[in-house]
Amino acid sequence: MKPLFDTTPDASFELINSTDIEALGVNLAEYRHRKTGASHYHIAADNPENVFLVSLRTVPEDSTGVAHILEHTALCGSRKYPIRDPFFMMIRRSLNSFMNAFTSSDWTAYPFASSNRKDFDNLLQVYLDAVFFSRLHPLDFAQEGHRLEFSEPGNPDSDLVFKGVVFNEMKGAMSSVNSQLWQTLSKYLFPNVTYHYNSGGDPEAIPDLSYDQLQDFYRSHYHPSNAVFMTFGDISAREHQHKFETLALAEFDALPEVIAVPDEKRYHAPIRVEECYPVPEDEGCEGKTHIVVGWLLGNSTNLRAQLEAQLLAGVLLDNSSSPLLQALETTDLGSSPSPMCGLEDSMKEMVFACGVEGSDPDKRDAVEALILDTLKNIAEVGVEQHKVEAVLHQLELQQREISGDSYPYGLQLILNAIGSATHRGNPTEVLNLDPALAELRENIKDPDYIPSLIRALLDNSHRVTLVLRPDTQYQQRAEKAEQQRLAAIKASLSPEQKQAIIDQTNALLERQAMVEDESILPKVGLEDVPLDTPALTSFAGQFGELPYTAYARGTNGLIYQQLLVEMPDLNDAEIALLPVYTQLITELGLGDDDYLQVQDRQAAVCGGISAYTTMRGDISDEQAFKAYLVLTSKALLRNAVAQSELMRDTMQALRFNEHERIADIVTQLRARREASITGNGHGLAMAAASAGMSPTAQLQQQLSGLPGIRALKTLANGVKDSGELSNLADTLAGLHQKILNGPRQLLLIAEDEALQQHTFALESVWGPFGNGGGQGTLSQPAVREVRREFWAANSQVNFCASAYPTVPSDHPDAPILSVLAVYLRNGILHRSIREQGGAYGGGASQDSNIAAFRFYSYRDPRLQETLADFTASIDWMLDTTVSDDALEQAILGVVSSIDKPGSPAGEAKQDFHSNLFGRGIEERRRFRRRVLAVTGDDLKRVTATYLKDVEPSLAVISSDSKLKTLSSWTSEQGFSVQKLQ
Repeated sequence: MKPLFDTTPDASFELINSTDIEALGVNLAEYRHRKTGASHYHIAADNPENVFLVSLRTVPEDSTGVAHILEHTALCGSRKYPIRDPFFMMIRRSLNSFMNAFTSSDWTAYPFASSNRKDFDNLLQVYLDAVFFSRLHPLDFAQEGHRLEFSEPGNPDSDLVFKGVVFNEMKGAMSSVNSQLWQTLSKYLFPNVTYHYNSGGDPEAIPDLSYDQLQDFYRSHYHPSNAVFMTFGDISAREHQHKFETLALAEFDALPEVIAVPDEKRYHAPIRVEECYPVPEDEGCEGKTHIVVGWLLGNSTNLRAQLEAQLLAGVLLDNSSSPLLQALETTDLGSSPSPMCGLEDSMKEMVFACGVEGSDPDKRDAVEALILDTLKNIAEVGVEQHKVEAVLHQLELQQREISGDSYPYGLQLILNAIGSATHRGNPTEVLNLDPALAELRENIKDPDYIPSLIRALLDNSHRVTLVLRPDTQYQQRAEKAEQQRLAAIKASLSPEQKQAIIDQTNALLERQAMVEDESILPKVGLEDVPLDTPALTSFAGQFGELPYTAYARGTNGLIYQQLLVEMPDLNDAEIALLPVYTQLITELGLGDDDYLQVQDRQAAVCGGISAYTTMRGDISDEQAFKAYLVLTSKALLRNAVAQSELMRDTMQALRFNEHERIADIVTQLRARREASITGNGHGLAMAAASAGMSPTAQLQQQLSGLPGIRALKTLANGVKDSGELSNLADTLAGLHQKILNGPRQLLLIAEDEALQQHTFALESVWGPFGNGGGQGTLSQPAVREVRREFWAANSQVNFCASAYPTVPSDHPDAPILSVLAVYLRNGILHRSIREQGGAYGGGASQDSNIAAFRFYSYRDPRLQETLADFTASIDWMLDTTVSDDALEQAILGVVSSIDKPGSPAGEAKQDFHSNLFGRGIEERRRFRRRVLAVTGDDLKRVTATYLKDVEPSLAVISSDSKLKTLSSWTSEQGFSVQKLQ
């Protein structure tokens, strides 16, 4: 049989093996560089979005964050491109669909993707030089990693402070309780190997890292002998390898050292440990403890062991009808299952964990007993066969789905395989799962198969029970310890050392302000931009009275369905419950089936079913808007009819009499939303700042912003009362009946042949469903007002935002404002907010959906200074001559985001929803043409019109301690102080 793709290597590489993976329509070939031993895995595909990734095995032996800081610093200039910031400069000079770098627990990766061949080659040159010939300038280490500065620059009598991008990034990351929970569990599950440490860096340990240690780590780890190259797309392996060789590999010889993670030594008996995490002083500690039980399992490169672990985790925890998750959801020992529940199989050895949150330390033994007794019971009575088959069904669906809406599809495949490649396993097995799944199907026919896996888990003595309890004084002690450390350092400094700190601060400021010659970097220009936005083909039809729109797309044997219902007119109480309603709609019983039976049905039929609300402002008037409820699911084609029946029943037969289930879901939703704050703080701050811009913005803030989280906390406390719970269920049932009366339509996405084959069968399900009809649509009064809010949250860093009223998407100035946002980010905000200010990120955006221009910062050590920088950038724009090159880069940035490819199904969904809200292909093309026509005069005009001398709305998310120190300032500036309690 002829191979799907040519696998001939370049002369510098040898082919190790090659496999056609028919389920994915790709070929995976493994190559080895003859001279250095570098590995290259190429996934050949008929796909123009080519992906590159080079990964280095990085195994830190402390928590200084050396691998993470090196990831940042390596991108700050190289031998061929000796300028300060080639990575961020290339973002501006590229049409990339993805460009980033990652630090994992035992590898560091540098990936990018582009559908433009010239752009791909440009990025490849910069990435290879950055990784293998990085110059690691000491001032870049100071900027990206950590440094000492005086709080009053130039004044050696002022206090010392720690600064650094990674230092502040990790302060923000470790503000997340989930991050602390995982890091603490790993510390005890892995007492000896690299996973014991925080690869991202512990903020208390980061200042211990020296520049010399960074250089030593680079020399020992960033070498082709320790590298794994992975590529995807329609560029041949041979062409990639020729460039690898000429641009980098030819200059290296093999290293004798082999970097690998050794096997962890095993405990001979389970251990129990207890640690603390910070909560604000004004919050109580009762019911805020996390109790987690974790096991260290086998090697992740053993595909059979990995799939058995995935199967076991699925059987135990996949959905609410899974026996272990059911026990954790329904117990009164905690408020909800732990976010740690599940399998972690990306490291060399796998971890299985489960537990509860919202508990108390004295319940440790009871939680542990609940988990172990549940496992023992399952081992004795077994698991129903259909539940096991449903988990296998989910594994098959995950393998076949062509994703690519968050990350490019090729990068998703690469990331699925990178763990195996890193640990010197067989990535081909990971991607070509059909043979292994066939073996599992045979194995599960043995009724003792799953019980035997559970008995092995119970007999595994390498088990840790972790109690992570709240401590209201923890953060204060940590801050005091940092202050004392800095004071001790200052006391030990000689006058010469103090001057050296001042000199470094000045040198770094001078370096950051330097205008460098970007012309040495390759680039694409407007001449490389595709001329137009291609239109997707769809066709419309009717199933009885229900209209549908169908897209024929290459979905690899999957069908996607969405039922959309236009939102009816609702009162304020009903609107406030929409986040709870959309979560509950797929979590309750249907007709005669209780929610456990429905969960089983969902797992057997589809790869997930969920609901959400979507709303957008009118393209010419932000005060007018439309809103829809969307019920969405995906399934293998063989389940298309059953999928439709499930969706229909979810709407028609939903019942709200399972009160305990409602209370459990509300509590779980509150926990998830509260835990998401530090990860999405900039988004929440922007939502708060722009909430007064339009009805849509106000609704989004109410439903998914910080007030929505606060309302969920109140609701979760209220459902503890049976009367309030009963009233809530009745209100939800009434809300559901109102929504059922709304006008409906259906979206179908599948391959052309499949749509033709299944249309008649789908009509038999959807035809009788009807089209609602409804009375009135959701409306809100117009709003355009200035707001200022200071939100106190459990965060060690700040998130800042300011917002200005602008125009909706069809206004001629909307595209100009979109370009302005990128121009400001590239020209000044990146430097002032990130490089000089030390925030992990910052920038601006024009949201034409709500007609608002927003500035933001992310994981920011500063607050007032950042808000001042936002304002200063407006004056900079008006006082500085517009650079033609910088303007072109800003236009490229907007066009690149417009043209970014998605998955086949994702592109169809995006097209449909754009049309739904009046943003048809002609409107989108007009917006794109206007972007390409933006001039420097346009940028100055819209800056003067919409930003200069306009009072902005402001929002800040920070800590209680910061609020105390700024209480007079917040009062003077007219901030309303908000808390989540």
